[in-house]
Amino acid sequence: MSTELDRQIQEFYDASSGLWEGIWGEHMHHGYYGEDGNYKLDRRQAQIDLIEEVLTWAGDFTIARPQNIIDVGCGIGGSSLYLAEKFGARVTGITLSPVQANRAKERARAAGLQAKTDFQVANALAMPFADDSFDLVWSLESGEHMPDKLKFLQECYRVLKPGGKLIFVTWCHRPTTLTTPLTAQEQKHLQDIYRVYCLPYVISLPEYTEIVTACGFKDLRADDWSTAVAPFWDVVIDSAITPQAILGLFKAGRKTIEAAMSLRLMSEGYRSGLIRFGLIAATK
Repeated sequence: MSTELDRQIQEFYDASSGLWEGIWGEHMHHGYYGEDGNYKLDRRQAQIDLIEEVLTWAGDFTIARPQNIIDVGCGIGGSSLYLAEKFGARVTGITLSPVQANRAKERARAAGLQAKTDFQVANALAMPFADDSFDLVWSLESGEHMPDKLKFLQECYRVLKPGGKLIFVTWCHRPTTLTTPLTAQEQKHLQDIYRVYCLPYVISLPEYTEIVTACGFKDLRADDWSTAVAPFWDVVIDSAITPQAILGLFKAGRKTIEAAMSLRLMSEGYRSGLIRFGLIAATK
């Protein structure tokens, strides 16, 4: 690992991914609960619905189906395997966690998708791929971990083929202006989230759109789905209060216990409007 932050992220996901899968399944991201956030769905179905809703929002893939996809921050392969099967595409997933990469490979073999997928331990700020390698760059809730947002999105642009699409979904904080900066209380709330979930910092969706534009992307679309995904954290909190989850937490170690005890930081962040769920789609 090249930095202390990389090491922290690796150790966090090495320790917690098995627990997450055992309790909550293979998709390590928010769920979608309808535009107004009032759908009553099984958590796993809500997570699958999020993938489908994001794809629908991002564009029409029925004519030009992606054939070579990179999943940046692939976790244990939830999105990667889903996209490989949906599009019949070749999918490469990268993560900082060897535990996640190995588990993703196991899951690919079990699903009969090992020939369509590849999972590697790699840094998203220096991807080990040639220019113009992929026709879809998929990043679902990994941008918040990036210590250099510009460098990350420059790398996404570099590895994307001309005409290819970026689909980027990430945690943000609320938009700010000179007259509405983050308050001291909001900054403390964010710092607590950063510490627990190994994040360097998050930025607002308007700031991301400026970076994406500066990288050279075109046809940019952006949207805020905070209301649609906010119920996810309360669902996770409720499901964590079971004997199986509690035993798993103690086995996973201190950092995972701390993260579980801090789930309400995200729930409260959505309720206050501080935490936002941002989407960007763009082409090269």
